Amino acid sequence: MTKVVILAGGYGTRLSEETTRIPKPMVEIGGMPMIWHIMKIYSHYGFNEFIICLGYKGNVIKNYFRDYFMNASQEITFDIEKNSVSYGPAKAEPWKIKLVDTGLNTMTGGRLKRLKKHLGDEPFFVAYGDCVSDVDINELLKFHKKKKVKATLTSVIPAGRFGILDIENGMVSSFREKQDSDVGWINGGFMVLEPSVLDYIKNDTVMLEVGPLDKLAKEGNLAAYQHKGFWKPMDNLKDKNDLEELWKNGPKWKLWKD
Repeated sequence: MTKVVILAGGYGTRLSEETTRIPKPMVEIGGMPMIWHIMKIYSHYGFNEFIICLGYKGNVIKNYFRDYFMNASQEITFDIEKNSVSYGPAKAEPWKIKLVDTGLNTMTGGRLKRLKKHLGDEPFFVAYGDCVSDVDINELLKFHKKKKVKATLTSVIPAGRFGILDIENGMVSSFREKQDSDVGWINGGFMVLEPSVLDYIKNDTVMLEVGPLDKLAKEGNLAAYQHKGFWKPMDNLKDKNDLEELWKNGPKWKLWKD
């Protein structure tokens, strides 16, 4: 089964209104943390094995999943005399979750490098812990295999403030900074990587987006799955509030049924 890696260790400084107390992936949208929304997207397509890269306030994420079943249970009975706990009906997702401390100040590439022993020899997904989308994960994986490349990212067209990708025939030819006149594709995350990509990462200081992906693009080994549907990051408080409003009015990333 293809594993899903979620990058959840950053400081989230642009959302300091929330992240002074919790890591960004634990900021709630519709009463559930962002990381839950991301996992539900992958789970909808049958991918239920997750590796979560911890860093800043990682214990908050550990505690959340430690207590997940208890919080999902409709009834809990404590027998104090017998020192036992029994749980009533609960809706349990079929998730297998490995939480890995990848360092407090480790960059995105370095976090992936630290997971090498957990990833095996198969391609794996990589998701940022602060973006949601209605991207078809099965089609993304099929596209990656068809292109026969080392890495595939999901490219999106947002309302501007990001760097631009130049794409030709489904392949990324270069990364560049956004100009005022640019309207183009950007890296929206939701990536598929071959294990060999880890060889492009030397140590904890490497950002996946700066060195490795750029080198893969120049080699002709980075494909772009061009997604024209919904995609939105949670970079700041406005984004968080926008996502809350979208959740109330039928969120496009909610692919699963309750």
